[in-house]
Amino acid sequence: MDLKETDILGSSIDQHWYYASKAAATTRLLGSTPFKKILDVGAGSGFFTHHLLSHSSASEAWCVDISYDADSDASTAGKPVHYRRAIDTVDADLVLLMDVLEHVDDDVGLLKAYVDKVPSGSRFLMTVPAFRFLWSGHDEFLEHKRRYTLAQLETVARDAGLTVQQGAYYFGLVFPIAATLRLLPKGAQPSPPRSQLKQHHPLVNTVLKTLCSIELPFMNANRLAGLTVFVLAQKP
Repeated sequence: MDLKETDILGSSIDQHWYYASKAAATTRLLGSTPFKKILDVGAGSGFFTHHLLSHSSASEAWCVDISYDADSDASTAGKPVHYRRAIDTVDADLVLLMDVLEHVDDDVGLLKAYVDKVPSGSRFLMTVPAFRFLWSGHDEFLEHKRRYTLAQLETVARDAGLTVQQGAYYFGLVFPIAATLRLLPKGAQPSPPRSQLKQHHPLVNTVLKTLCSIELPFMNANRLAGLTVFVLAQKP
């Protein structure tokens, strides 16, 4: 996840409706197939890795991000986490790219580079922001290059040598709210580069989290619309 958003939400990030719901969707999409070692690419704070280490049988993780000041090691739930600015090959069976591919010019090239670093059979879970027409100052603030449709992200995965296992949109129930807010007339001036992520009143946060939890059991069938694209794929 982007460190800019970590700075905004601070230590309460795991309670924010967006990240709590996204973590739940991550766990659901991965299903019951076990994994032991996680490689988190563009990990930032490592939020999703920490969530999975705390809620699965995974035993170790590598968080890779060029924004780290230096390599370091820590632990989560008593399990080792290795923070690295770069990494060569690694024996990981789950690779996360959570809101990473939209930041780079060559998304296929970046993904292919990490496909080559892990063993055959490794699974890749990727998320990206959905739909170009939702582009706003939020994307400018986070230095995005693009937004995706589900079909586009599945194509990126296949072009990088992966076999797509599952693809879906998520945040479908809050999609109409977000789309309305982003598409409201703003006059002649475009929206300034700033994050739309913020701390909400507890009641608003609970309502939004509840909407997402209602959607969660059906997310695998949602190929229509949402704020985020999820794709789960595997290295042959």
